[in-house]
Amino acid sequence: MAEEMLFIANAGVEILRLDAVAFIWKRMGTSCENLPEAHLLIQAFNALARIAAPAMLFKSEAIVHPDEVIKYISPQECQISYNPLLMALLWEALATREVKLLAHSLHTRFRLPPGCAWVNYLRSHDDIGWTFDDGDAGYVWIDPFGHRQFLNNFYIGRFAGSFARGVPFQENPDTGDARVSGTLASLAGLEQALLADDPALIDVAIRRILLLHSIILSIGGIPLLYLGDEFGTTNDYSYVGEPDKTGDSRWVHRPRLNQAGLAQRHDPTTVAGRVFGGLLHLIQLRKSLPVLYDGDMDVVTTGNPHVFGFVRQHDGQRLLVLASFSEQPQPIEGNVLRMYGPGTHFVDLIGDAEINADAPLTLQPYQYLWLEARQG
Repeated sequence: MAEEMLFIANAGVEILRLDAVAFIWKRMGTSCENLPEAHLLIQAFNALARIAAPAMLFKSEAIVHPDEVIKYISPQECQISYNPLLMALLWEALATREVKLLAHSLHTRFRLPPGCAWVNYLRSHDDIGWTFDDGDAGYVWIDPFGHRQFLNNFYIGRFAGSFARGVPFQENPDTGDARVSGTLASLAGLEQALLADDPALIDVAIRRILLLHSIILSIGGIPLLYLGDEFGTTNDYSYVGEPDKTGDSRWVHRPRLNQAGLAQRHDPTTVAGRVFGGLLHLIQLRKSLPVLYDGDMDVVTTGNPHVFGFVRQHDGQRLLVLASFSEQPQPIEGNVLRMYGPGTHFVDLIGDAEINADAPLTLQPYQYLWLEARQG
């Protein structure tokens, strides 16, 4: 393994992903998960890399309990890590329209050691598992077992009123346990809206897609975009006709390149162009804001159960991010804004609109704001 690692580094690779890192050491009579030897092995590889290939960093892929995920992240082990908790809780908030579990969990579990960073993602090649902590759920009066059942049913489309068109993965009919497959666009409602040929539903689905991206682009860390999400690729069900894939529903979100979406991405009159254009605007804005390069992230209390908020601060600059997870307009009291600015004047950098905190602020359905306080 060390020889292969250094061969890859010598080819110019800067980030080495350690797959299923929590399971790399096996011992009979145990679950072979999160054993102490796994950490010792990573530390040994990391020490070797620091000597022979100091430019290469390790990325942890540990889709386990949040308490265990954090143990693999340090300058001595993996300097960056997938953030499965944020991913799962963003989808949780989208289904429930409430942000209490998201806000509480990130308030206590987002901070990392100096020199380390999260890799924030919405979808990947894998299924979605609901990896939130049961204690965190109980703290905000959520039954964890029942809630996971609800989330599975919602995203598989078995819950009345669901906008999602996901597919179950490794479903156990005896226990009800399952995970969810599907592309970001299909889980966020775009596939259902396109099938209905309903412009209003399409607009709402695009808002959901961009809302989720606005958070991974601003909350701190490295945003990861999964191929095809940038122009709204929906589920590909053709895998069921291929004998070597039909038993694995994850192929529904592993489609061949969406050539139509790729061709339409620069046309703002198309769905692909609207998704791509909105995402490109967010990326360009992120690149222009030093406050999003580094610095702290603090979850804030917005006073509205449907609106998630946090503050980014760096080198004297402060940015207040608000994101509504509801399809209904949501009010924010002006005093919430005044708590995070030197005055009452803000500018929404996304829409380039001025906001006065002397009056309540209303977020439109699935609206997201990056608010910079201005003197005056």
